[in-house]
Amino acid sequence: MTAVRDDRSAFVRHVEPVMGTAVSFELRAPLPVPGTLGRAIDWLHHVDATFSTHRIDSEISRLALGEVRVDDLGEQTREILDRCVRLAARTNGAFDAFSVPAPNGTRLDPSGLVKGWSIEVAAGILEAGGATNFTVNAGGDIVFRGERAPGRAWRAGIRHPDDPELQARVLEIRGPVGLATSGQYERGVHIIDPRTPMGPMELAGATVIGPDLGEADAFATAMFVMGVDGLDWIEDQEGYEAFLITFDHRTCWSSGFEALTVRRERPG
Repeated sequence: MTAVRDDRSAFVRHVEPVMGTAVSFELRAPLPVPGTLGRAIDWLHHVDATFSTHRIDSEISRLALGEVRVDDLGEQTREILDRCVRLAARTNGAFDAFSVPAPNGTRLDPSGLVKGWSIEVAAGILEAGGATNFTVNAGGDIVFRGERAPGRAWRAGIRHPDDPELQARVLEIRGPVGLATSGQYERGVHIIDPRTPMGPMELAGATVIGPDLGEADAFATAMFVMGVDGLDWIEDQEGYEAFLITFDHRTCWSSGFEALTVRRERPG
């Protein structure tokens, strides 16, 4: 665990290993009351213990393995399962937590919603403690609140599919907003089309930005499965925009996305 505080410019940076990734917090003035960051971190560890499909003792794994029934689950787990049902219908099956292989050997994996949802809740904890300008970044799924400095928006890059040092787009963002990306950049083929036994082959990356990181996270997975045709679908999701990169380095985006772009690089 690492943390940096700079009282001269009133910011805190913290990196926490949790949920199989490094979650980074960057908080600008006004800082939250003491103990708030710790509560947000504790929340993420609770989520990991409850929903990790890499842990056979998590509540979600125990359900998937038949060790507990739905009636035995906690309220948060039932809420997530209900949201997954609604998302499967909303995405026409492109996001279906009940039909994808999980690390625990089952076919129940809500991770495509849980990570974004948990970061969104962590942001709410920080806001309740008085923070108004901050980001929380969980492996590229990011919540933004406020500004990085008075009158200065946050900036976020969408990486090139082949070169982690090159950005396909640089965005200028003022919160509250969430940004999520699904792709095969680093982990290879790990996203499966729930409607087939195969991995999607059209896109190298799908980025979605919108008011709720949980939904943006699930939508990015769904868009990756849908391919370029998913742009018609995202246009009907109020408040959400998308940016896609194909395996042959073509880029395309939804109608409102270009307004967020401050710089572009050629992916090809």
